Amino acid sequence: MPKEIQKDFIYQGDCLDILRTFPDKSVDLIFADPPYNMQTEGELLRTDGTAFDGVSDKWDKFSSLQDYDAFSKKWLTECRRVLKNDGAIWVIGSFQNIFRLGYIMQDLGFWILNDVIWSKPNAVPNFGGTRFQNSHETLIWCAKSKGAKYHFNYKTMKHLNGDKQMKSVWEIGICIGSERLKDTDGKKIHSTQKPEHLLYNIILSSTQKEDLVLDPFFGTGTTGAVAKRLGRHFVGIEREAAYIEAAKKRINSVQLEFSDLIDNVFDVKPPRFSIKQLVQFGYLSVGQKLYSKDKRYYAEICEDGDVFDGETKASIHKMSAKYLNRSNNNGWDYFWCEYNGEFVTIDSLRYLAKEKGGVL
Repeated sequence: MPKEIQKDFIYQGDCLDILRTFPDKSVDLIFADPPYNMQTEGELLRTDGTAFDGVSDKWDKFSSLQDYDAFSKKWLTECRRVLKNDGAIWVIGSFQNIFRLGYIMQDLGFWILNDVIWSKPNAVPNFGGTRFQNSHETLIWCAKSKGAKYHFNYKTMKHLNGDKQMKSVWEIGICIGSERLKDTDGKKIHSTQKPEHLLYNIILSSTQKEDLVLDPFFGTGTTGAVAKRLGRHFVGIEREAAYIEAAKKRINSVQLEFSDLIDNVFDVKPPRFSIKQLVQFGYLSVGQKLYSKDKRYYAEICEDGDVFDGETKASIHKMSAKYLNRSNNNGWDYFWCEYNGEFVTIDSLRYLAKEKGGVL
């Protein structure tokens, strides 16, 4: 029988062997940064003739594309099995492998939600001048299946983006400076360490507090570090002892971030009270005036919960849309009222009603 997953733990070994020991539908989110099969040949040289330390690790090499496809299908199959029905998976890759991975994922039943472009303002140049500079990688974000109720903190990401809808192109610099983990000789420990900002966006957008995030190619622990920082649990799988040692040291130094973002307060659904119910509970009254924030417009509450401005009788949503010359608008965000000597949003009264259990 599959064993229960040990949270906030790094399993050492082959990802397929360890994934097969995990129970079905046991993780909330998966971030996978698999081998890219870059197929680099020979030594990479800078324009000044010095060697560039690129990706030459054995774990990135496969005998053929068919071999790579077979490996990819196996680990993705196991990931889909251990993913909860309402969970999601993010897979990152470059031009060498991302199209093959996307094809396999669709064949396995994953439902693609977005492809997100990680645009690198400080990308490594094309030293030979034989191609365009490769300055981006692609992330595929998928639900487990079509129609699955995956989690997405839309308003949280909008808040992070200056109150504008976050787009599918993220400009984030590659790992440099103090964030890049290095050994005692000053050499980078992992050739493809991902920036924490990238994982911050992924985990914050797709999980809730205390969710479990799986990374089957854990490396030096970026996923674990960010998960801990955001109050989520992690589980990692990694073969290389040196990577695990660096990851443990890194994660142990991480402190929980204290902010509203941790609890996804921007995406908490408001209490389901209507204007009519707030009148019944005593927070509002029939005939009371609801105002725009600048008090330029107002409308009076009717017995049925609609409002009347002397010309039109409508819901708070249609009335606020009329004042704003829009087809639709959220009246809870628009209207204010006098309550206990203070000028407050009517939306705040819904939360007050919830806190007090309805009736005053």
